[in-house]
Amino acid sequence: MKKYFILVLALVWALPGHAQLFGGESVVNNPNFDMQRFSWGYFLGFNTYDFDFDYNRYIASPATGKDYSVDRTIGFNVGLIGNMRLSDHLDLRLEPGVSFNRINFQFTKADQKTFREINSTFVHVPLLLKFSTTRINNYKPFVVGGFSTSINLSSNENNPDDNSEGQFRMTTNNYYYEIGFGIDLYLYYFKFTPSIRGIFAINDELVRDDDPNSFYTGNVDKMSSRGLFLNFTFQ
Repeated sequence: MKKYFILVLALVWALPGHAQLFGGESVVNNPNFDMQRFSWGYFLGFNTYDFDFDYNRYIASPATGKDYSVDRTIGFNVGLIGNMRLSDHLDLRLEPGVSFNRINFQFTKADQKTFREINSTFVHVPLLLKFSTTRINNYKPFVVGGFSTSINLSSNENNPDDNSEGQFRMTTNNYYYEIGFGIDLYLYYFKFTPSIRGIFAINDELVRDDDPNSFYTGNVDKMSSRGLFLNFTFQ
């Protein structure tokens, strides 16, 4: 998260006219942009995911303190934005998109280790409320929060094979809550918005193996994903 925050600040500072954005100059770009009832755009960005595991009983690896050791990687996001203005400081946003990512993790129990690589493609649809400050010159900070749903196109939920055949299975339909922050930057031709958002799964996403005492899933009470999105929006 700290690395993403530093990257957002660096991008803001590198934009042409940053002195105008944060200085006292009075040149205002697109002064009526936020008066539109509806506005549209698209976003590009990056993501990183991991899993949060709750266990039925503690028999985890002494080295990690967990049955599963997760290795994060960087994925890619792309999508569209529909924004409805509710008031001067409140907007309702729909941000359907697709995210691609890979999670590597190692399962350890009783000195046995199993490596899994999960490549996932999510159709991700958040419905968010955006709370903005008063615009100052050509920038306006905001916080955003809401709920989302996703379809995991790589879930393997209906695959008859399980971990005994080398297949790790997850649920196809999942639900999340989201919270984040960002800053609207009003440029000459468009509005550019870097933002950081955390997403947290509400439901259990693990599909258990057929054997209730499975070496791989028998001790897992709940598995839910957590993600961090760094998006760059153009409107």
